[in-house]
Amino acid sequence: MDDALTILALESSCDDTAAAVVRGRPGAAQVLASVVQGQDDLHQAFGGVVPEIAARAHAERLDICVKQALTQANLTFSDIDAVAVTAGPGLIGGVLSGVMCAKGIAAGTGLPLVGVNHLAGHALTPRLTDGIGFPYLMLLVSGGHCQFLLVRGPEDFSRLGGTIDDAPGEAFDKTARLLGLPQPGGPSVQAEAENGDPTRFAFPRPLLDRPGCDLSFSGLKTALLRARDALIADKGGLTEQDRADLCASFQAAVVDVLAEKTRRALEVYLTDKPPEPVLAVAGGVAANTAIRASLETVSADVGARFIAPPLALCTDNAAMIAYTGLERFATGKTDDLTLAARPRWPLDTASPALVGGGKKGAKA
Repeated sequence: MDDALTILALESSCDDTAAAVVRGRPGAAQVLASVVQGQDDLHQAFGGVVPEIAARAHAERLDICVKQALTQANLTFSDIDAVAVTAGPGLIGGVLSGVMCAKGIAAGTGLPLVGVNHLAGHALTPRLTDGIGFPYLMLLVSGGHCQFLLVRGPEDFSRLGGTIDDAPGEAFDKTARLLGLPQPGGPSVQAEAENGDPTRFAFPRPLLDRPGCDLSFSGLKTALLRARDALIADKGGLTEQDRADLCASFQAAVVDVLAEKTRRALEVYLTDKPPEPVLAVAGGVAANTAIRASLETVSADVGARFIAPPLALCTDNAAMIAYTGLERFATGKTDDLTLAARPRWPLDTASPALVGGGKKGAKA
């Protein structure tokens, strides 16, 4: 790799502090080091991520993660071509911590600075792991976001649909909270569901009666709450089997919705007759084995290749930020020290904001 680029990256958009080093070129790169320090222990007592606590922890840990990543890669700053950083979207305190740390590194070393959209990091992960070409269909499904993206280039994204309220990850976390399960909710609900009956509770499949690829999970969460309350009123509490059945029925509903909406998104994507059809999935919820299996079946039904990155690259990490920074830097894109931290930053700026975008702009 004589013309290979070596990128150091920082990620701090939510509750994982991360740094990584990636070397290569667009479509052919390798991860030299990846360090992730989680914060589950800091937020466990609160039933969810507390932004102020997360931001403080990022500020304390970012330089440590950078040092560890460089040590793992057996490199120094003199071996790095550019420093990339998540500049949004995310919890603004955390994003700001990462951006300021990256600016300090850039200012102190003279390295170019590359701001990266966190969602683009997820969307381009299959390029890092599998070297696939454009275009491909990406289902980005995480704690804060859920959308179908037609990926035509490193900065060319078209949204085919997305969640108009709660993202699936939010719904899993809230379900865990309602049932007294530990956070993060996704793994807890999946573990409970393995021993449950997915047919016991007839939960709704929101928006399947409407055309298009938009999704909604808020009503599903409400249906679970009512089912839980009905059991408590009738029996005075929940048995272990009740809880397992609630989780299994909830997860089955999420799986059904994602599968059907993915079928619709694939129909749109395939109308352009891509030479090598690919359905890729990324984001924390992509770690759910039931969701993965369902999406793999849907993909096989239409003859598309299915790609799900390794679990460590599905959740928040800096390797995906480094690779996305590499894609941008390879085309001459850099930022200066005025780079701003952004709480919201849609990938597809041409499409109208989703209904759940809020007053501050589109969520995704």
